[in-house]
Amino acid sequence: MLMLIALWLVIGLVLLWALIDPVSRVANAALQILLPIFNSKQIDLRSEYGEWAVVTGSTDGIGKAYAQELSARGMNLVLISRTLERLEKTKNQIQEANPDIKVKIISADFTKGADAFLKIKQELQDIPVGILVNNVGMQYSYPMYLGEVPEDELWGIINVNVGATTMMTRLLIDDMKKRGKGAIVNISSGSELQPLPLMTVYAATKAYVRSFSEALRAEYAKYGLTIQHLTPLFVNTKMNAFSQRLQVSSLFVPDAPTYAKNAIATLGKVNTSTGYWAHGIQNFFTLIPPVWIRMKIGQTMNQVLRDDYFKQKNDKNL
Repeated sequence: MLMLIALWLVIGLVLLWALIDPVSRVANAALQILLPIFNSKQIDLRSEYGEWAVVTGSTDGIGKAYAQELSARGMNLVLISRTLERLEKTKNQIQEANPDIKVKIISADFTKGADAFLKIKQELQDIPVGILVNNVGMQYSYPMYLGEVPEDELWGIINVNVGATTMMTRLLIDDMKKRGKGAIVNISSGSELQPLPLMTVYAATKAYVRSFSEALRAEYAKYGLTIQHLTPLFVNTKMNAFSQRLQVSSLFVPDAPTYAKNAIATLGKVNTSTGYWAHGIQNFFTLIPPVWIRMKIGQTMNQVLRDDYFKQKNDKNL
């Protein structure tokens, strides 16, 4: 009798253990949606974190839109991107809209790895950065099998998605720690939610960003720092230009300004978020199935997007 009770107890514990992970994932996804709704009061970013914000990859897409939102809230900006001409254009646009703020620009190519940081370190040494937005990212030109991806493209993805996020954080975090305040916003991707065939390396680098962010928060929360991890799903940006269906804004594929306006409102309220309420709903349902099903769905979706790319290419050649 005791053996039978023990057996059923073990079975019950195994079933409970098996259920804890998926239930926890889905519950966290629900909280990410609900917490910003119930805590809708706007945070004064300057007083909470400091007067200066650094945004990488800031001349297009989410990075540019996020920088514009920061400037609208009175933050001075350091814009870092590869092309000087586009940086100057973005700077002028932001200062026309918000003439009372300061904007500094730094031209740097993160695909070059360590060499990119020599100039950045020198330019930032006297600026008390309160918010760092690690937005710069690089993905495949279109969904590809690993053997099709050019070597320089793979090195670029690794150097930008992993290297830039890591080294920009290391460059600024000690100064934030000394001041006892600051925020680091690591913009990842919904591709991190499962291994993703046909975007294999890109998704793996974004899983790194998630792991990096969670561990960093454990290290530095006690020093008063905010480490936020954002996982947007599809946003209508040039990064997704390989498929026309992702170049049409909709409820679930917002444009960059819509995404950034929603995302910045979550800073200081939730540590992990999609950044956009409709993406939060998608995330909630995405996390219900086990990983192997999510991976299969992701592979099928990327195959459709790959077909879109070749169809667009063929149509252009006709």
